[in-house]
Amino acid sequence: MPRHLLPVLPLALLASFGLGAAAQAAGGKTVTMNAISPDGVGASVGTITLEDSDGGLVLQPNLKGLPPGEHGFHLHAKASCAPGEQDGKMAAGIAAGGHFDPDGTKKHLGPDAMGGHKGDLPVLTVAADGSATGSLVAPHLKLADLAGHALMIHAGGDNYSDQPKPLGGGGARIACGVVE
Repeated sequence: MPRHLLPVLPLALLASFGLGAAAQAAGGKTVTMNAISPDGVGASVGTITLEDSDGGLVLQPNLKGLPPGEHGFHLHAKASCAPGEQDGKMAAGIAAGGHFDPDGTKKHLGPDAMGGHKGDLPVLTVAADGSATGSLVAPHLKLADLAGHALMIHAGGDNYSDQPKPLGGGGARIACGVVE
């Protein structure tokens, strides 16, 4: 074999066994997102790929079947998408707990602000056809922060304030995925 091909041989062998893609993906994680209701967890609405970058955590949604418009998007405290009781009746995704707030700030300030809870993610915008794609960046999070928590999509938008409604006014939980 010619000497100039020797450095290429290990890469070619890895690629031929499908290991090249696995090695590239080793730095990231993909979370399946499912529709949720007071009755439980439903069908998949797609995935969100997570990867660390110099600017923070990059979230790459590949979602479909969601209501068009802006939606609150958060990291929740617990690794569950199950329904639970809220105000005396069953509600979607309540088992996920509140927004991820490891420092106990109890402040909803948005993903770019310092001093608020870390669970605030950028608003998720869904196109008229129900799809959501495009990269989002959460500058104060790393992939390691997400293990053991749930990603949650809310029915309404998020104004990154607790006024006039708590937690940005996102309301009901409509889609969820557990980060393992």
